[in-house]
Formats: sequence, structure tokens, C-alpha cells
Amino acid sequence: MKSTKTPNSMDEYIENFPKDVQTILQKIRNTIQKEAPDATETISYGIPTFVQNGSLVHFAAYAKHIGFYALPSGNIAFQKEISKYKFGKGSIQFPLNEPIPYVLIKKIVKFRIAENLEKTKKKVQKKKTTHTPKKISKKS
Repeated sequence: MKSTKTPNSMDEYIENFPKDVQTILQKIRNTIQKEAPDATETISYGIPTFVQNGSLVHFAAYAKHIGFYALPSGNIAFQKEISKYKFGKGSIQFPLNEPIPYVLIKKIVKFRIAENLEKTKKKVQKKKTTHTPKKISKKS
């Protein structure tokens, strides 16, 4: 990475890397945009982030890998597919010297979109049930 300053945009973040890494980052970005056209791009925790009904996914470049962050649920749901990569509770490391699994990224993004939508629906339903007006009974 060329700069230690926190980037203000995803473009600025990507521009800080060598051309070969920029190409990978841009392809990851395009893959996510294609699956989540309604998501908003932002920088969170100093890295590219997509938000749609809450945090969707984050990604970042490092010296030897791309970090992909789908929060713990994304990793849990795709344990079999990510088992060949180094991963933690909420992160997956895709080595730069191996092909990036764009199809897996698509699947994870679709999963996270559905998961966030379900959480949003539950929140709305909960608000409706806790904020329903009470009937006032008339005394005769």
C-alpha cells in the first residue's frame, strides 16, 4: 500500500495498491456490485465496505492475501467452501498467488443480502407488535 492515510473512497483505497492487486480488488468490487446493486459503497474500519440493510461485506488487500469479511455468519454458512483457505471467526484469506474464488464471493454476498433482509423484516415486525395502539374501552 502506498499511503498510510485512511482512504475516503473505495477508488482511493484501490489506487493505493500495485496494478496487479488493483485489478483483483476491482474485480472483487465488481462481483459484489453485480450481486448487490442496491448496496452502498463506503469505507469502514479503513477498508472497502458494502452496506445494504446493515453491513454486508468488507474486503482488504495485504502483502500476500486478500482479506474478505462476511461477518461470522458468512463463514459459518460456507464452512466447507472456505475450508481450503486460512480463516477466522469473521475473515477469510484468499492468497494472492492463487486464483481468487469470485464464484464463492458471489454466493457469500447473496447469502448476506438475504440474511440482512431477514433481520430487517424481523425488526420491522417487532416494532409493529410493540407499537400497536391499545384500544380504549368505554365505561357505561
